[in-house]
Amino acid sequence: MIDPSCGDGRFLAEHRSSVGVEQDSGAVATAAQRAPWAVLHQHDFFDWAASTKERFDCAAGNPPFIRYQTFKGETRSRALRLCRSLGATFSGLTSSWAPFLVAAASVLKPSGRMAFVVPAEIGHAPYAVPLVDYLLDNFRRVRVVAVQEKFFLGLSEDCWLLLADGFGGKSDQMLFGTIPWFTANSDLDLDFEPISRREWKSDWNCRLRPFLLPRRVRDAYLRVAKGPASKRFGEIASVGIGYVSGANGFFHLRPSEAAKMGIPDSLLHPSVRSGRGLPEAQLTTQTLDAWKRSDDPMMLLRIPKNAEVPACVRRYLDSDRGLIARQSYKCRTRDPWYSVPDVRIPDYFLTYMSGVAPSLVRNSAAATCTNALHAVRLNDERLTDRILDVWKTPFVRLSCEIEGHALGGGMLKLELSEAARIVLPDPAALPPVSESDILEAVQVMRSWRHYSASDA
Repeated sequence: MIDPSCGDGRFLAEHRSSVGVEQDSGAVATAAQRAPWAVLHQHDFFDWAASTKERFDCAAGNPPFIRYQTFKGETRSRALRLCRSLGATFSGLTSSWAPFLVAAASVLKPSGRMAFVVPAEIGHAPYAVPLVDYLLDNFRRVRVVAVQEKFFLGLSEDCWLLLADGFGGKSDQMLFGTIPWFTANSDLDLDFEPISRREWKSDWNCRLRPFLLPRRVRDAYLRVAKGPASKRFGEIASVGIGYVSGANGFFHLRPSEAAKMGIPDSLLHPSVRSGRGLPEAQLTTQTLDAWKRSDDPMMLLRIPKNAEVPACVRRYLDSDRGLIARQSYKCRTRDPWYSVPDVRIPDYFLTYMSGVAPSLVRNSAAATCTNALHAVRLNDERLTDRILDVWKTPFVRLSCEIEGHALGGGMLKLELSEAARIVLPDPAALPPVSESDILEAVQVMRSWRHYSASDA
């Protein structure tokens, strides 16, 4: 057995014929004490896998989970290069664990098998798609076990299990099962549900999270989603991010500050900086007036690129706060640094990190928003008065859960592409399952992201 990221040797200690690879010298020393029979290599695994002639019956472990922001430089280049040579092409946005598993498979003997703890992101992340494709193309059987309770209580990351056997074979389907928790004595002889590659890709956009629900609910969801009168959110609206100022503390002024400096109203615009203070359904001028009376920092200093800058504004730009703000990355890489780009006036604001559910709030006050919110522009103004009624339905709540993903801490996150896939059903059409079934499905999905009403 090989553990390609053996750490302090916990997996090696359970197998008397084991090999471990680990970069950290301290961890290697601990592993040698814990599993004195193991053969240890202190090395970068991607580099080692590309050159070793050793082959193994099985691979097991908990691969390093390093997000793309820190999985970079020569290490990432080497990893992606190796994976391309093996037939798996990852983008530069991949986290480390996905190419790590491709490299681990490459050192297996024919008919070899592997078992790994993996982030639950395998159920929704775009970068997991090349990994799953590679596994189906190279293993006779691929099983994914979703584990509801956390493996590591101190971490927000959920983990699932990935099991693959019959290296050198091929499969057109994967097997999916769920367990409430995992221990060393857990029985993984489950009633796995087969998922064809076609269904995974064409029906569910390469996502496994929908399979946490019963088949009858999934079938009903697809029937509505594919109905002629139903629309995906991205078909009726443009969903984008709000502006990025680069220095929020500088560009957002309290009304009293702006008045004291004499900044003209023409260079100020009311802005929503987060979803926390948004009303439930509609942002009105009355709401903005209340924020102004509270002297909240909600006035965006909005200076067009070619505008003449008044002396009072120039003094603020050249103040100590301005000298600090212009050194931020976003400010120093734009010209002029003080002109915030992409300031839009959306029809609606959409919260993209939510507890109970994402909120869609009509922008009746003509405010703008930061990138803490999604900015929604409808393609057809005739939908303005109807969309909120549809958004509040249990079916749309379920669609948000299916198309979004768990972020940790009970939160649901909607990336732009996920928000665009939310299904808006025909209000006149009855769903193929009861409302109580839909509400129960919503609760199931919330429980898998560890949200409870007490968190609200």
